[in-house]
Amino acid sequence: MLYEVLLVAYLIVALLLIGFVLIQQGKGADMGASFGAGGSNTVFGSSGSGNFMTRTTAILATLFFFISLTIGSMTANTDKEVDSFQNIDIPVQDVQPAEPLPMSDIPNVGTPVDELETSDVPATEDEPESSDEPN
Repeated sequence: MLYEVLLVAYLIVALLLIGFVLIQQGKGADMGASFGAGGSNTVFGSSGSGNFMTRTTAILATLFFFISLTIGSMTANTDKEVDSFQNIDIPVQDVQPAEPLPMSDIPNVGTPVDELETSDVPATEDEPESSDEPN
């Protein structure tokens, strides 16, 4: 139960961390604002956005690493089920080939093979018979 809760929390923290990193301004964004680009007007004020975003990113990153280490330590001591193909301790059983059936046990389906047509294309009545002599 705890493992599933940690996985959900891990997913939420990872998505929030990605979102906060993408929202943040780069280091060169203040340079444009100082020359009148108007980028300094933010929702949190000119200096408040940096502190809020930086702290939130740091907290989310810390949670992300903590949950990662917790999930890793929970799954590190579990034994995996061994697949039958990976277990080489059990020897393979010797299988005897099946004996062929005697000819008298093969059922007769009717028409012998010699009497069957060998062509897959049906013959049409309109075609003239071909001759071996060239024209």
